[in-house]
Amino acid sequence: MSAAGIRLHPACRVRQEEFGLLFYDLRGPRLLFAETGSLLAPEHFDAMRSKDDLPAGLTAQQAKVLKNFIEKLLKRGFLREQ
Repeated sequence: MSAAGIRLHPACRVRQEEFGLLFYDLRGPRLLFAETGSLLAPEHFDAMRSKDDLPAGLTAQQAKVLKNFIEKLLKRGFLREQ
């Protein structure tokens, strides 16, 4: 049975910064600085999404980088599969 999608963990927050996105985990002193620029908005993580659901207009290279980034967020516990 495959997961329905991914979503920001309820104990995690994300906000926009000049460099991109800042993820922080309320369960402990964990931060993740993501130099995404304006490629992803914090609101991208508000809803349940598939791993491949990325903003329109990305180049193939940008999409590849963001998919790898999503995997990193999953491994570190900032996102979770449901």
